[in-house]
This record gives sequence, C-alpha cells and structure tokens, in this order.
Amino acid sequence: MKVICPERAVLEHLTSRWGVLALIALLDGTRRFSELRREIGGVSEKMLTQTLRTLERDGFVRRQARPVIPPHVDYALTPLGEQAARQVRALSRWTEEHVPQVVAAREEYDARTATAG
Repeated sequence: MKVICPERAVLEHLTSRWGVLALIALLDGTRRFSELRREIGGVSEKMLTQTLRTLERDGFVRRQARPVIPPHVDYALTPLGEQAARQVRALSRWTEEHVPQVVAAREEYDARTATAG
C-alpha cells in the first residue's frame, strides 16, 4: 500500500486537474452539480463526483442536499476552501501570464537537445 504524507495528499487534491477548476468555479458562489459540470467543461460526471467528494472530505467543499423532487444538491466552499481556492486561482493566473515564457523555454530546450542527441 502506497503511503503519502498528509501534506502531499492535500496538495494533490487541491492541484488536481478537476480540483483546481472546481475550486475556482465555486469562488463565484454556490453551484448545483450540473452548473459546475457545465462551467468546468470536459469533466465526466463520475470524475466530478469523485473530485467533489474528495474536496468535501478534506473540508474544502460543503455539500447540501435538499429534499425535493428531483433532488437538488448545492456545492459551496467552506471558509477553508475559500482560502485554498484563492491560492489556487492565483497560481492559475500566474500560469496563464507565463505560458509564453514556458513555451519559449521548451522550444529552446527541444532545439538544444535535438542537436545534442
């Protein structure tokens, strides 16, 4: 059985592909599952469900089921989740701003290693 230190596991949950997008989407307020899925785009129902359960278990997301027909489930950030989501969003924005530099570095590296090989 693979053992991961708690900090590393939490970091993996926060920075997973769908975790990042779910946290950022919830910064805008409470969302229903279908709203989150539409807003995130490209995520399967199963993957979004797993991501939200993980974030809920870690204390970042609050799930509230309403006893109506059809079932109505809302997701919102907890205070801890809001803090984490703001950090994740800052990293996401930094990444967007620096993509051109990363692409240039990759191209330089690829050109350098292609001639060295």
